[in-house]
Amino acid sequence: MITQEQVMQVLSGVQDPELHRSLVELKMVRNVKIEESDVSLEVVLTIQGCPLKAKIKEDVQNALRGIGAENVYVSFGAMSPEERASLTQVLKKNSTTESGMPSMLRHDSGVRFIAITSGKGGVGKSTVTINLAAALARMGKKVGVLDADIYGFSIPSMMQINEKPTMIGKTAIPVLSHDVKVMSMVFFAEDNNPVMWRGPMLNKWIQNFLANTHWGELDYLLLDLPPGTGDVAIDVAAMIPQAKEVIVTTPHNVASHVASRAGVMARHTKHDILGVIENMAYYEESDGTRNYLFGRGGGERLAERLQTDVIARVPFASPVQAAGTSVYDEDSLVGELFRSLAEDVLYKDAQ
Repeated sequence: MITQEQVMQVLSGVQDPELHRSLVELKMVRNVKIEESDVSLEVVLTIQGCPLKAKIKEDVQNALRGIGAENVYVSFGAMSPEERASLTQVLKKNSTTESGMPSMLRHDSGVRFIAITSGKGGVGKSTVTINLAAALARMGKKVGVLDADIYGFSIPSMMQINEKPTMIGKTAIPVLSHDVKVMSMVFFAEDNNPVMWRGPMLNKWIQNFLANTHWGELDYLLLDLPPGTGDVAIDVAAMIPQAKEVIVTTPHNVASHVASRAGVMARHTKHDILGVIENMAYYEESDGTRNYLFGRGGGERLAERLQTDVIARVPFASPVQAAGTSVYDEDSLVGELFRSLAEDVLYKDAQ
């Protein structure tokens, strides 16, 4: 006969899919009843409308069937305000130090930061960010993306994210898409309204995204910065001195020239530059002919100015390749290019 101890032991291996912590550790399993080979129990959710309720139910049923349960009956409840407040404190303790600094900013946190920047808008910086993140995730890395482009937030739309983060008190749980954890200002801006803030408020929100988000375990956090050398770029440089940067440009002379300012700022703030990515480098016709719509050589000129390398040349992609989203299929030409880029980034980051 199945015992209570067996039930709790096997469920200790079942995680809340958002918090990535054991249901037993979070004290979410209640009212376990066993009648011969039938098991019934209640799972107490952080919020009643948990979007991943079906996933939790499936995982619980599969785990219990693995120890011989024939019928598994799962009901759901919700934590009380006091229980949520207690959980918030636990999550807060794990995400910040005693001084209030985000724990991930400690040099021994194990989190590697990569800032994706450019000199001007419209060069495909966000496209590079999400595809590099997806490629790293496909390689088994735990990856997060912080859409720090406060004025031009677009990451959730590009990744086809329609839901908002789950909030436990004032702690946000990032939305998962393509195995990448995502946080963005767009989740908190009503009806796509613009954000009209200046320096101090921008700094506060970047800190909030780092400290009041339950990122869980991460290997890499990619930051999609606003173009140029404004307040957010300066704040990120001050907050995350260990970050490394990737500079995105097109082959066009003007884009390349303007992007050099972002690179010079990276040098000034002592951020290592992993390399230059030349986006929209060419369009390849069906017969293999390449059309250089924005000219040629911008990436090389920028890399020479910054004493670094061009680590990728990303071509224009057709809608078929993109399959309706800005995250390319891993088997597509561009998807394979981003996997190669991810491998190069891992190699350069380890040096």
